[in-house]
Amino acid sequence: MDAVLIQTLNALSLASILILVSLGLAIIFGMLGIVNLAHGEFFMLGAYCMATLAMLGIPVWWGLIIAPIAVGAFGMAVERSIIRLLYKRPLDTLLATWGLSIIIRQVVRLIYGSGQMMSQSMITGSSTVLGVQYPTYRLFIILATALVVALTFILYFRSTFGLRIRLVITNRSMAAALGINVHRTDMWAFGVASALVGFAGAIMSPLVVINTEMGLEYLSRAFIVVIVGGISHLWGVLAGGAAIGGAEAALSFFTRPVVAQALVVLLALIVIRLRPQGIAGS
Repeated sequence: MDAVLIQTLNALSLASILILVSLGLAIIFGMLGIVNLAHGEFFMLGAYCMATLAMLGIPVWWGLIIAPIAVGAFGMAVERSIIRLLYKRPLDTLLATWGLSIIIRQVVRLIYGSGQMMSQSMITGSSTVLGVQYPTYRLFIILATALVVALTFILYFRSTFGLRIRLVITNRSMAAALGINVHRTDMWAFGVASALVGFAGAIMSPLVVINTEMGLEYLSRAFIVVIVGGISHLWGVLAGGAAIGGAEAALSFFTRPVVAQALVVLLALIVIRLRPQGIAGS
């Protein structure tokens, strides 16, 4: 029974991580229609923000505020300078963001070197959950993910800002005719999505080795989550994250993690073949 509970908590923890990483991509890819191949590098920048604050002696808790703000501002600058010109040219956007990802990695390598960095853990120790000891920081990630998801849904479905974004996505010409500044709305939507993935990189930094290649793995996993869950649906992120995270945690109990990840990719391909619109798609 204890093993089942631990695997359930592992599934929740992994699903929370995948949801955090994929939430920003769901907005950029699913809602704005931009294939952002630099998404993994935005995640990496969030982690490097945390490592930099640790080097400067700044309390790591501040990183959960500073990292998303910094990465969000960078995302807005990218949208203004690159993405804005390419909304109607998806192939060019693909190439532009791929080139941007290479540039970001090389600039970070020039500044920090090619070695690995570590970030301090904000919470140490373990907590008792139904009689089972489990790392407190992973429980914190689960709770933080629930809070971030709730705030994101409130922002996009219960606010004027979210109404503007949904109108711009539905009909840009009509939104402009109603007086909405579509370019500014695009910029803020891209900025919020970038801030979300920056927060994901910051909160994940104590659990991973920080280097310039770390974003590549999370880029591929985020795309799998969004596609399996359903493009153009924020609910799809929750469905995809739960499905992929739960399957990987369950398979890891019976086999090696590498084999489990390969089997999860195979299962994702089967789901996409049987349900191309995704789990939450209609």
